[in-house]
Amino acid sequence: MNLENLSKNKKLALSIVFDAIGMLTVFDIIWAPASGYLMSKMYKGTKGKIAGVVSFIEEIIPGLDIIPTFTIMWFLTYVFQKKEQVVEV
Repeated sequence: MNLENLSKNKKLALSIVFDAIGMLTVFDIIWAPASGYLMSKMYKGTKGKIAGVVSFIEEIIPGLDIIPTFTIMWFLTYVFQKKEQVVEV
């Protein structure tokens, strides 16, 4: 499955599912590296790599599991992203 090419609605649904999995503290040791990997695959480029590291750190530190990192990244990408301006010459 190529996570990068999913529609934004499917990414939102997956983000909510991944955040729900991350809130289960039983799986932190397994889920922390998996969440970092999945985050970097869902969002391309430097932004995705940074988000992957943040997701890993958020999942590995006890008590921070309640932060919905995947959903926050979705909002940063699709809601709060500045639109590129096209300059005509």
